[in-house]
Amino acid sequence: MTTLLVIAKEPVPGRVKTRLTPPFAPEEAAALAEASLADTLRTVASTPADRRLLVLSGEPGPWLPPGFDVVRQCAGGLDERLADAFAHCTGPALLIGMDTPQVTPGLLTVDFADCDAYFGPAEDGGFWALGLADPDPGLLRGVPMSTPVTGAVQRERLVAAGLRVRDLPRLRDVDTAADAEAVARLVPDGRFAAELALCDSPGARGTARPAPTHPHPTHNPTR
Repeated sequence: MTTLLVIAKEPVPGRVKTRLTPPFAPEEAAALAEASLADTLRTVASTPADRRLLVLSGEPGPWLPPGFDVVRQCAGGLDERLADAFAHCTGPALLIGMDTPQVTPGLLTVDFADCDAYFGPAEDGGFWALGLADPDPGLLRGVPMSTPVTGAVQRERLVAAGLRVRDLPRLRDVDTAADAEAVARLVPDGRFAAELALCDSPGARGTARPAPTHPHPTHNPTR
């Protein structure tokens, strides 16, 4: 059974995409985070999979489409949280974050017939995707996260474990305003690009914005 996982934070102002502030206000940064997450989840929802799992810090909201199981992120560093995400899987799994709204179903449709792992490098030195035919949380624990060598260390961990690794295309995470502009140009018809255009519209900067949508009461995390 193939599982697609998305690890994400609830888009709350001041808690997500803080590197976008400045130039964006915290409410704008959170709105961009929500748009990126919504685009990502929509893509995952349209990708063939036996199970779709959102590994969430916070509470789900109306941006969550049907068809997803929801579990809470565990405590600890990002390596521990990624490891715990894979611990919820009993078969082949591909995990991505909420920072690449340009991702497509084609990129997420993976076949482990002739490999043991998929690795998607990010331009900042990290990785945007990690797929494991046999999810082993130990392959992630202890990998230094949020450094320029995170991706290289993680990929070497896979190789050292004797896994056959297939590389996915290198993608750009949305961490900075420059990233946001570059990624929006790749998917001009997406919600993320529309939200960025709204943030950049004349008179929008510095004005009050509604906070991102509140959690939807019908979606309840399973743990």
